Amino acid sequence: MNPSLDYLHQCRELINTVEQQTTAISQAADWFAESILRGRMVHLFGSGHSRILVEEMWPRYGSFPGFNPIVELSLSFHNLVVGANGQRQAMFLENVSGLAERILRNFALSTEDAALVASSSGCNLVPIEMAMVFRQRGVRVVAIISRKHSEASQSRHPEGLKLQDFADLVLDTGAPVGDAMVSLDGLKTPVSPGSTVGGCLLVNSIKAELAERLIKAGQPPKVLTSGALVGAEEATRLFESAYDEHARRLAGLYAGLGDPA
Repeated sequence: MNPSLDYLHQCRELINTVEQQTTAISQAADWFAESILRGRMVHLFGSGHSRILVEEMWPRYGSFPGFNPIVELSLSFHNLVVGANGQRQAMFLENVSGLAERILRNFALSTEDAALVASSSGCNLVPIEMAMVFRQRGVRVVAIISRKHSEASQSRHPEGLKLQDFADLVLDTGAPVGDAMVSLDGLKTPVSPGSTVGGCLLVNSIKAELAERLIKAGQPPKVLTSGALVGAEEATRLFESAYDEHARRLAGLYAGLGDPA
């Protein structure tokens, strides 16, 4: 089997892993639907390359309002690699205790909210503490990890706790230890990671289930849709409508912020 076919074969195994989690996917969709139908939002967070799953969920074609994408550039701005705003700093900052609480200080969280926190290893401090703070505020947490990779990795938490220890529900991308999936003769370490593929399968499966629940509740989502599919005028209407809804929902996350009550 050549390297590309090897990778694609293993991606099919990732699909199988996700397919075996349909019950958990449905549970996540139920919780997210409850929050969105109550006018609240589902908070999304991922540091490092887990940021990809946040952007996959919203906003992009085939997605809809109801999500609060929390993207900290200091933790996920990778393209410069070295120098100012480089990868070394990002990898350092995602293990600084207390940063998660400062991030969430910007939002008036509610027990009617839900959260999705992604971390392939589940071992870095910021995503762990994000889940911890959400739980402390009564927000239900869905975690996305690579279970095999996480179990083989050492947590940066002082008590050895991992993201899954602060989650109400755990979903597994199916990626192997170390994430990369293709081994080659003449190279000691594997290439071509799988966690992003598995993670995108999970979040889009949740998205599809969630959309069905919103439709059945009489609140069909405003889906960002290409003009190639619905025409330029309708696509513009959908985008403007979806962004307006997002702004209205987001405003609720700032209302009463800092009030003693």
